[in-house]
Amino acid sequence: MDHDLIHLGLVEEDDIVLDDAALSLARLDHADTDLAPYDDLLEAIGARLAAFAGPTTTAQDQAAALAAVFADEFGFAGDAETYDDPANADLIQVIDRRRGLPISLAILYVAAARRLGWSAHVLDVPGHVLVLVGEEVAPVIIDPFRRGMTVDRDQLATMVTAMDPEPRAAVRHVAAMPNRAVLLRLLLNQATRAEQSGKGRRALDLYTRMTIMAPGYGHAWWERARLELVDGEVAAARKSLASILEITRDASLRERVLATLDALDAG
Repeated sequence: MDHDLIHLGLVEEDDIVLDDAALSLARLDHADTDLAPYDDLLEAIGARLAAFAGPTTTAQDQAAALAAVFADEFGFAGDAETYDDPANADLIQVIDRRRGLPISLAILYVAAARRLGWSAHVLDVPGHVLVLVGEEVAPVIIDPFRRGMTVDRDQLATMVTAMDPEPRAAVRHVAAMPNRAVLLRLLLNQATRAEQSGKGRRALDLYTRMTIMAPGYGHAWWERARLELVDGEVAAARKSLASILEITRDASLRERVLATLDALDAG
């Protein structure tokens, strides 16, 4: 199923359908799973959302419809009790359990909204992920992890300043995420948790997926090289490090890569 990863690496940014792509990524760990029932459920959610919203055009009504359908009718909510469970970043299991991380739930909300032609984006907030519904004139921010709760300006300010006490610095980090970056965030959650639980090989597999899906993302290549070295795969690590030099102009990263290659040559 590597062709799914390769396809994601080649497809144009705006052509990525977030929930379809996330399901394809999840299927890499569930080779025998038929995705048809999941597609059917997403279609049913979309139909119910369209029926609930009717001819609504305001972002506020759209946001309310998303919360009502996903949280109230279909039971999707954040997993606060077992937040670090890897299942929360696996969209197949998220749909099965109706529980997930902010990023996985945001993918479902945004993809469903876009299918109806609504403007919706995954919003990267320091320490969290939210959903932005509507255009710039009168957008609404909601929190899928908290059952689609509306987040007002004061609440958003509290969230961002909790991570950085300097408001201007914090606000600079609040931004709508490109589609490929959303999928990278999903995989990064899995990779981080895998390594924290001592599953280095699993983490390496996930970083490898990132480099195939987003070959221009230098951080994934760096982490891949690091874990390849841990596994004693020096030749593979050299290739990964060389890939970074081909794609990045970040002076500090290039310096780290060159220093690592020099150390390997000296060794």
